[in-house]
Amino acid sequence: MRAILLLALAAPAAAQERPAPFVVAETGQGYATIDEAVTAIRDDDATILIAPGTYRQCTVQTGGKIVFKARQPGTVIFEKTVCEDKAGFVLRGRGSTIDGVVFRGYAVSDGNGAGIRHEMGDLTITNSMFLDSQEGILGGGHETVRRVSIDRTTFAGLGQCETENCSHAIYLAVDGEVSVTRSRFERGTGGHYVKLRARRVNITDSSFDDSAGKKTNYMIDLSEGGTGLIARNTFVQGKSKDNHSGLIVVAAEGRTYPSAGLRIEDNVASMAPGAPPNPAFVADLSGSTIELSNNRLSGMRAFERR
Repeated sequence: MRAILLLALAAPAAAQERPAPFVVAETGQGYATIDEAVTAIRDDDATILIAPGTYRQCTVQTGGKIVFKARQPGTVIFEKTVCEDKAGFVLRGRGSTIDGVVFRGYAVSDGNGAGIRHEMGDLTITNSMFLDSQEGILGGGHETVRRVSIDRTTFAGLGQCETENCSHAIYLAVDGEVSVTRSRFERGTGGHYVKLRARRVNITDSSFDDSAGKKTNYMIDLSEGGTGLIARNTFVQGKSKDNHSGLIVVAAEGRTYPSAGLRIEDNVASMAPGAPPNPAFVADLSGSTIELSNNRLSGMRAFERR
């Protein structure tokens, strides 16, 4: 009887000692919600360590330089809950890094429900996933956004054109550089896979598998031009397209950024069974000299000037 009593008394203490799901690494302080942890950082530089779990929470970062880091990559899932009718994470601090986090199931009334709405500061994303939402990452456009880097990240089940403005797996405006490396895009549900308004791009060593896509458009849309490198990627053009005319399209909406010297090389592109025939691998509206080399193409034209 005495042993049972001791266990009963110990149980509440053990429950109280259970680690908080969100811990600021620099202070060791734990918090019950992601937003409490973000608010506590104020304008400092800090890392938030996130315990495995599925969280219907959102946060708005208004200052500081914050690393959001999953203790075990792929086991931290944020889903459905949005802040400011925008996204799971709204980021407008001095800088943000997302490491090992999954975002899924976001939708809002204007069609731009995203895992991340990026509004200020540079952004780094690594080893993460964006799934089954209207949009994966949306943002940029502010003078403090000079570089966005995305590495080893999956984008699936994203995009739509049912509202007035389409949404996309990635849609960024950066008067600087956007880098997408070693990442995967698949099963799009509308819009483009990557839509950029950026001065420089680096899209390399990634895969774009549109074979299960529905109502999709371009694989890569450099809407206002831009230079840089698109290399060593694999593309599969699907059969269910809203616009099948091109895989990579340059300056369809303007010539804000110079495109001369844009290099598109060492890519592999093919057609899924039933895909509309003979699209342009690269369609250019910039009028600039674009360097294409060593691309292995099947079922499509290499280049089209529009």
